[in-house]
Amino acid sequence: MSSFTAKPSDGSAWVTGASSGIGKALVLDLAGEGFTVYATARSEDALAELERQSDGLKGQIVAAAGDVTDAEIMAGIAGRIDADGNGLALAVFNAGIYLPVHGETLKVADFDKSFSVNLSGVVNGLVPAIERMKARGRGQLAIVSSVTGYGGMPTSAAYGATKAALINMAESLKFDLDKIGVRIQVINPGFVDTPATADNAFAMPALLQPEEAARRIARGLKSGSFEITFPRRFTYVLKALQFLPYPAYFWLMNAATGWKKRPLETD
Repeated sequence: MSSFTAKPSDGSAWVTGASSGIGKALVLDLAGEGFTVYATARSEDALAELERQSDGLKGQIVAAAGDVTDAEIMAGIAGRIDADGNGLALAVFNAGIYLPVHGETLKVADFDKSFSVNLSGVVNGLVPAIERMKARGRGQLAIVSSVTGYGGMPTSAAYGATKAALINMAESLKFDLDKIGVRIQVINPGFVDTPATADNAFAMPALLQPEEAARRIARGLKSGSFEITFPRRFTYVLKALQFLPYPAYFWLMNAATGWKKRPLETD
């Protein structure tokens, strides 16, 4: 089992989806700890502002603009990080989108885009990161999934499918990565107040602000846990629901969200 926990002295950190929400808050937290953090997002203006916010922090933030759906660009960023300083020690793959889908008005494009960003976008960074870490014999990876990956929820057919795939992928890779000194974790937050959740059509219990979510992730990265999940009073309940028979699960989910009483979408 790999127990490597990255410290600023071990090398640089890399965070995708860094222009807003959890990613932005996490970049600032890691830079505050002393890391040189390469921040990746599509918006160069947002990243430039993030760089300016690192003034006075122990570490620094370096803009590394790019689209996670472009494998060549992501490989180039991983190579740049490795060449710039002490190598890539920590990578947090956080970029993602939430596109609500309704069974009565399905669109192929919503699934294609969700899979491209949330799933392939992680793979595009994960592969070159592992190549760099394998060469050094150590590294730490974290994949931001979601509790929606535990089981089906209303409007989450595309988003939840990608997050379930990320959980399975992290679990599967752990067997091999442990043997080469690379530690992998999966991050399953509950509901966080970000642009991705702004359009949710149901109540979001235990809603956290991005800054609090980032603090909990930063703590979890230093822990020995494979899964980082919070707030546990909520996420553990969702995990436990998966042990119920399907009729009970669907009844409870309908009751909790009031979904059965909602009118059909008309597009």
